[in-house]
Amino acid sequence: MTPSIAQTDLYIGGRWLAASSGERFDVVNPADESVLASVASGTVEDAAAAIDAADAAFKPWSRKTPRERGEILRKAFELMVRKRDELARLVTLENGKALGDSVGEITYSAEFFRWFSEEAVRAEGHLGHAPASGARILVHAKPAGIAVLVTPWNFPAAMGTRKIAPALAAGCTVVIKPASETPLTMLALMPILEEAGVPPGVVNVLPSKKSGAVVDAMMHDPRVRVISFTGSTEVGRKLLRGAADQVLKPAMELGGNAPLIVFEDADLDAAVEGAMLAKMRNIGEACTAANRFYVHEKVAEDFTQRFTKRMAALKMGDGLEPGIDIGPLVNADTRDKVDSFVSDAVARGAEVRLGGAAPNGKGFFYPPTVLYRVPPDAECVKEEIFGPVAAIQIFKGEDEVVIRANDTEYGLVAYVFTGDLKRGLRVSEQLDFGMVGLNRGLVSDPAAPFGGMKQSGLGREGGAEGMMEFMETQYIATNW
Repeated sequence: MTPSIAQTDLYIGGRWLAASSGERFDVVNPADESVLASVASGTVEDAAAAIDAADAAFKPWSRKTPRERGEILRKAFELMVRKRDELARLVTLENGKALGDSVGEITYSAEFFRWFSEEAVRAEGHLGHAPASGARILVHAKPAGIAVLVTPWNFPAAMGTRKIAPALAAGCTVVIKPASETPLTMLALMPILEEAGVPPGVVNVLPSKKSGAVVDAMMHDPRVRVISFTGSTEVGRKLLRGAADQVLKPAMELGGNAPLIVFEDADLDAAVEGAMLAKMRNIGEACTAANRFYVHEKVAEDFTQRFTKRMAALKMGDGLEPGIDIGPLVNADTRDKVDSFVSDAVARGAEVRLGGAAPNGKGFFYPPTVLYRVPPDAECVKEEIFGPVAAIQIFKGEDEVVIRANDTEYGLVAYVFTGDLKRGLRVSEQLDFGMVGLNRGLVSDPAAPFGGMKQSGLGREGGAEGMMEFMETQYIATNW
């Protein structure tokens, strides 16, 4: 069963509209390179209309009680779970990931609505007594205003709900610009939000092939107060420069280069399973994907053999077919970049234990690949691979591996596997990363603060912190 693709226009003020220019762009199925749909391409004029709609909806939405907003988000969670399978098939169609991965994404995505339906009622302030002046100090949080949300293609549902849910819980209205590779899932979510009770104008969706001009125009509208972006560090830097013009509140979830460390005392079966999850979730197309494997010399060969066996057992093909573990990458550029990383590593002396070459034929496929003894100057060690390639290196001591793991401008997530909890916590604290998976290959959770250090971003998504990205603290001084 192929899901129907009913929504392909802009969604502004609760209405489906053609782009003002009449322009459209094609969305391609990565598995066979066929055109799935033609989608309206928003313009700067359409962006202004979306901000107008969000502005008109802001006061009524922000004045709803937190409980009212929370109940609507809870309803959105229930509806999304009910339509999980249909949405998952749509994710696989436009993104390429295997259907099991897509089902997992929709489940994870919906959970943000449930989590923030509960957090909506917990934006608590405090009352204090100034020691020197005797004045009363009242502190509370209020909605920041209109938020512009810019999301990537690798999680077409989750990257949107992770921003929409806290923004709505806080009382903000939003305009979301989904990636042009994968706009269909976000458009398909709008009828769900309507049914849940989200009023017109509170959420607006603006697909566009002119992303730079459209987002820049919205960021320079004085009514916009928050820019929330998930994507590359390079684009994040540009948006931060633009945000400075209006002193916008930035929430940036940027690139990663995650180390995965396996110590000699680790449970190797658990480490292999954790590494499979950290590396192969979403075909490796995740900023949280393990990018650099550091395995202690005493267990390096044993770990690599076990890990390679698990990788070799994965079945590659169209993600909608039964039994498929690995679908295609999202587009030709991504596949070719992954292939170039492998070629570079091999040319520098890495040993190919599995895979290592793109297959012929239609679709943007790249097989599970294991590279052993990857040299530290290989390009895949310095940059995100964003594909199903594991680059394994060897280390000798704890101090050495901490230095090597931290030797990157990125600081999103790291993974540590050891049988010694004391060592695990000690090493985790020394790693300059916003998140650490200690004997776990998965860190993402709606109830936890997701985000990085250094050039991996600013702010946090999820947890109690996520809603505060869309709120401003106000202090009132008074006497009585």
